[in-house]
Amino acid sequence: MIESFTLQSLGKEDLIDITDTVNTIVTRSQVTDGICCIYTPHTTAAITINENADPSVRRDILKGLSHLKFEQVSFSHAEGNSPAHCKSSLIGCSEMVFIDGGRLNLGTWQGIYFCEFDGPRTRKVLVKIIG
Repeated sequence: MIESFTLQSLGKEDLIDITDTVNTIVTRSQVTDGICCIYTPHTTAAITINENADPSVRRDILKGLSHLKFEQVSFSHAEGNSPAHCKSSLIGCSEMVFIDGGRLNLGTWQGIYFCEFDGPRTRKVLVKIIG
């Protein structure tokens, strides 16, 4: 079974912590040993795992991506959001986390993030639990 949820990004670029939502889906599944796949079906967004203890890490990730200077490239894509497509491709549209003891097996400082690169928009995230 695949569960989905929507979220609203607020800015042009944003990293949104979705760890609690994914944890709720894992708990509801009652799977104690398995894999959780988190996926977004958008070409200008991504899913990543990174530190969730210090909020400045999110800003630093976005700042680091901005230093790649995609906005200065003369792309052919007519919509004008090619930088968002490039960032999405670099980060990736999915992550996989082991489930152990009915819980996501994340590191002490890790969280799961939805990465918005072409907002603000209403976005969809899909979660598949495999037991």
